[in-house]
Amino acid sequence: MTVPNGRYALVLLALWFLLWLPLAFSPFDRHDWLLENALLVAAIALLAATWRPFPLSRTSYTLIFVFLCLHTIGAHYTYAQVPYDAWSQRVLGFSIDALFGWQRNNFDRVVHFSYGLLLAYPIRELFLRVAAVKGFWGYFLPLDLTMSTSALYEIIEWMAALMFGGGLGAAFLGTQGDEWDAQKDMALASLGALIAMSATAVFNAATRRDFAREWLDSLRVKQRAPL
Repeated sequence: MTVPNGRYALVLLALWFLLWLPLAFSPFDRHDWLLENALLVAAIALLAATWRPFPLSRTSYTLIFVFLCLHTIGAHYTYAQVPYDAWSQRVLGFSIDALFGWQRNNFDRVVHFSYGLLLAYPIRELFLRVAAVKGFWGYFLPLDLTMSTSALYEIIEWMAALMFGGGLGAAFLGTQGDEWDAQKDMALASLGALIAMSATAVFNAATRRDFAREWLDSLRVKQRAPL
């Protein structure tokens, strides 16, 4: 049974709310929870405002849903305190940290990577449907915007940490003593977006006959005269 994209988005919103509601009680740090949820409110408001005039594909809504769920979990515990390793030992019977040799809580790293991996495709849909980009630019621009917004978020984190200071600033920043935390987070987001766009390009190359022609045409000079 085909579910219209708007109704599908409402189903995902209801599922997300079922996750958010219990995690709204007794978070690890209420002030950090409020800061993190400001981002959630902004994201949900944007999706709600564009639901009718610009509905996204079900694929994009699903990817955004998964990312918002990860962020909701991180907001409840603070990103540095999410007990994913205890969960893996209890459910899977082994330690994820021990498996990968991690010495810190890497939930924040996973979410930054997921930012690129999960949101590059919805960004690509935006570029294709609004800016009508084609070929190479339909893969490069989503990667580029993901990288730039990741850098912008790190700047916002830094400014928020300076503004609030103390334990709240440290909890929101979540560096866990790593002086290169911001650079690593941006690199992981970029890697996630690169993987997403590479996989999309490989799939389209295998399924679309005009893929190579469109790619080459997008790189041709359309106007030889300088502006």
